[in-house]
Amino acid sequence: MMDGTINPLDDPNSDAAIAYAQERHDNIRTFVRTSPEYYIRNFDKIGASSRFTPTMNLMAGLFGPIWFGARGLWSWALPFLIIEALAFVQIARGLFGDLGADAMDRIASIEGTLELRRQQLAAAVETGSDRVDAFQRAVDGLEANIGGIRDEAAALAAQGPQIALIGLGLLLIAKVAQATVANWALEARFSDWLSDRSVRSGMPVSQIVFSAVFMALIVLAAMLHYSLPGRFDLLSKFPTDPDIRLTSIDWVENFFNWAVLNGEALFDGITFVIRLVLDALEIVFVSTPWIVIAALIILLTWLTAGVRMAIYSGAFLSYMGLLGFWEKAMTTLALLGTAACLSILIGIPLGMFAARRPRFYATIQPIMDFMQTMPAFVFMIPVIAFFGTGKPAAVVTTMIFGGTPVVRLTVLGLRGVPESVREAAISFGANKWYLLTRVDLPLASPSIRAGINQTIMLSLAMVVVASLIGAKGLGEDVLEALQYANVGQGILAGFAILFCAMILDRIVQGQRK
Repeated sequence: MMDGTINPLDDPNSDAAIAYAQERHDNIRTFVRTSPEYYIRNFDKIGASSRFTPTMNLMAGLFGPIWFGARGLWSWALPFLIIEALAFVQIARGLFGDLGADAMDRIASIEGTLELRRQQLAAAVETGSDRVDAFQRAVDGLEANIGGIRDEAAALAAQGPQIALIGLGLLLIAKVAQATVANWALEARFSDWLSDRSVRSGMPVSQIVFSAVFMALIVLAAMLHYSLPGRFDLLSKFPTDPDIRLTSIDWVENFFNWAVLNGEALFDGITFVIRLVLDALEIVFVSTPWIVIAALIILLTWLTAGVRMAIYSGAFLSYMGLLGFWEKAMTTLALLGTAACLSILIGIPLGMFAARRPRFYATIQPIMDFMQTMPAFVFMIPVIAFFGTGKPAAVVTTMIFGGTPVVRLTVLGLRGVPESVREAAISFGANKWYLLTRVDLPLASPSIRAGINQTIMLSLAMVVVASLIGAKGLGEDVLEALQYANVGQGILAGFAILFCAMILDRIVQGQRK
């Protein structure tokens, strides 16, 4: 040790080292339950080195993924299962599979056309038509094509033993690999078990049965499907009924019809609020003289991100103005600002409420996952049904797509406030409001600011998509360029959107010292 003292565990003959080794061996016996002395020897060998130490576990090599699954090592079991399933499929295809099945299907398809051409040839010969030579060439070409496919089928069938040997070689390699890494993987799980006794130990019979049945079904299904293609419809096509889909469509349509009829007041209220904010921002960005808006944006960028970024902002704004994108860029900023402001006004209080209420956050988390993962073109359908087309629908669509990061990162930031700091504030008499405004929010502000930034960026990413439902702005130029393959217009409008994103990002994030 650094201070010159001697660690008793460094001496293998000391009482402390013997007691430690005995305790470790007892823990190994409890963990593995089967063949404890074998695992004690190998775990000691593996634990003596920080590098990968290969050992041989014949049971793991023999039973493969079943052994790993029964031991709870599913992160190893599933990759080995895929490799072994591939190997067994190759063996089965090589020994029992009809390798020329696809070629024979092609021959059957061509033979139908050949028969038709032969009939046309016979009729042309009988009538003395001048197309006899054309039909004869078609018949000869089809017969030659069939002959070539038959040769191909024969060549494929002759490859059966080679394919089986490749599968056997792959299986042997997988078995050796499993036998080599099994003890090393199990020793790592043993280390996890020492610190967390909830980690499953031993080989319960139920897990052995489950693992064996699962692996056998996967391998058997793969072998039957690839070795006997088309023989079992259940393996190639999911059993379904068209009536199920039609009934589901009717249910969804009936629900939306009911929601539109009974929720008219709610949707009108949401549209009124969106229109109120949107009209105000359009007056600020679109109706105000361009020199005023440009000066304010450059000043704001200078105050938050410094002189260099202010110069860049001026250049970006000049680009938009000189190329005629100014009005559309300001319309885009108004639309984006409406969606972002509403998302932030809803998201931050919602995140503050959910941060100290795990059950509530667990309830809304799947909803936010749905909002972020559902493709935009899908949730545009109900939005159009409820709000029609136009700017309010575009704002709602943008809020759905971009509103979740501010909630997530607000929760993350507030939960990341050290409890020691909160306890110190409480001990000095801080009430809940003081704790929230003077402790929690200032310490969580970097995370909340990142959430606001992400919401703005994701909202800006919806500019082009929102133009599909009547939103004006830069997305309209990009959409028109896509429709008419106008590369120049699309690239220039795309750069304008990029520059808007860069300006907003710098204003929100600042220098992030």
